[in-house]
Amino acid sequence: MLPTGVWHAEDMDALGHVCLGSWSGGRHMHFGEPLDDDRLAALLRPDAAIDSVVTSDAYGAGAADELVGRALQGLDRGAYRLAGAVGHDFYSAARDGAKGYPRFTDPALRGPEAYGDYLRMAVERSLERCGTDHFDLLLLHNPDRIGYSSQLVWDALVRLRDEGLAKALGVAPGPANGFTLDVIRCVERFGDVIDWAMVILNPLEPWPGQLVLPVCAKHGVKVLARVVDYGGIFYDDLRGADQLRDGDHRAFRPQGWVDAGRARMERMRPIAERHGLTMLQLACQWNLAQAPVASVVPTLIQERGDDVRTVESKRAELAAVPRQVVLTPAEVAELSAIGDNANCMALKGGSPVHEGAERADAWPLDDDLRATAAAWGIDPDRDLVLR
Repeated sequence: MLPTGVWHAEDMDALGHVCLGSWSGGRHMHFGEPLDDDRLAALLRPDAAIDSVVTSDAYGAGAADELVGRALQGLDRGAYRLAGAVGHDFYSAARDGAKGYPRFTDPALRGPEAYGDYLRMAVERSLERCGTDHFDLLLLHNPDRIGYSSQLVWDALVRLRDEGLAKALGVAPGPANGFTLDVIRCVERFGDVIDWAMVILNPLEPWPGQLVLPVCAKHGVKVLARVVDYGGIFYDDLRGADQLRDGDHRAFRPQGWVDAGRARMERMRPIAERHGLTMLQLACQWNLAQAPVASVVPTLIQERGDDVRTVESKRAELAAVPRQVVLTPAEVAELSAIGDNANCMALKGGSPVHEGAERADAWPLDDDLRATAAAWGIDPDRDLVLR
C-alpha cells in the first residue's frame, strides 16, 4: 500500500503529468496481447511515480471500471487521482457492432428531460465499480452533436460536480481525430465549467488535434493527450502490421502505417538521443510542450512476437518522463514538421463534406460551426477534409 498522508487531493490538479489508461493491456480495448487480471491490475495500480488513472464506463461495459477498482483496492483516497468518463448507454441499449453503444442522448433512448437522471445513474454506478465516492475528473465521453451543444447536459454535469461526485469536468472527443469544430465550439460555450479536454495528439498525428489547442489555452482548459504512442510505434517494438492479432483495434489504420510511421520516427530519433530520451518519452515531451497540454496517457501495449518488450517496462518508461519540458521550441517545431499529417483522413463530427442524414458521429456544418471556424482562422474546406 502507498503511504497515507503523502498526497492530498485538495492540493492537486485533477491529473498528474502522466497517466494510466484502463483501455491498456489488451483486455477491454483490443490493443496487443490481453493481460490476465492480476497482471493488468498491477499495471494500473497507482504509485508514487504514476498516481493518475483514466477509465471509462463503456470499456467492457463496466469491466474496465471493475478492474480499476481492484487496482485501487486498499489505497488511501488521497494517494491517487481518478478520471472517469460516461456517455455511452450500455445499460438500456444493445451494442451496434463496431459502432459500439449509442450515446445516452440518442432520441430513441430518452428525451432531454431525462439527461440528468441518466448521467447521475451512470456516474454513481461507475464510482461504485471503481470503489470510490468521487472522480477527480469526470469526462463527457465521445459526445454526439447534442452532447457538445446541450445546455441541459452541461448543467447536469455541473450539478454532479457541485454535489461532490467530481472535482473537475471535461470533454473527451471520439475517435478518428474528428469533432474538431465541435470541440472548439463546446469550449467556447461551456469553457467556464470545462476544466479538461482529452484529445488525440502525438508527434506523428499533430493534425487536427493542434487546431483545438488555441481555444483551450484561451479558456484555461487543460488538455489530456491520448494516443501519445501512435498505436505503439513510439515504444520501438512494433515492427510490422503482421504482429497484430486478429481483432486488434489498430487494424483500422491504413495499410503501410507501421512502416511509414517508423520511417518518420527514425528522423526524430536524433532529437531524443540529444536529450537522453526514449522515443515514447520524446512523444510525451512533445505533447507536454504544447501550451495547454498538462497530461499524457499513452496506451500500454503488450505486443505479440519474439523480442518484444514487456508492458511493465513500458510503464516504467512512462513513469520516467520528465515533468519539465526539455525540448526547445525549435525542436518541437521540427518534430511537428516531420510528423505533419494534415488532411490524411476523413474526420468525424461537423464536416464540410458530410452527405446524407445526420449520424451520431457525423453531421453537416451549420452556420454556427462555420462562424466558429472563421473566428479561429480555420478554413473547413481546406483544413478539415481528406486530401
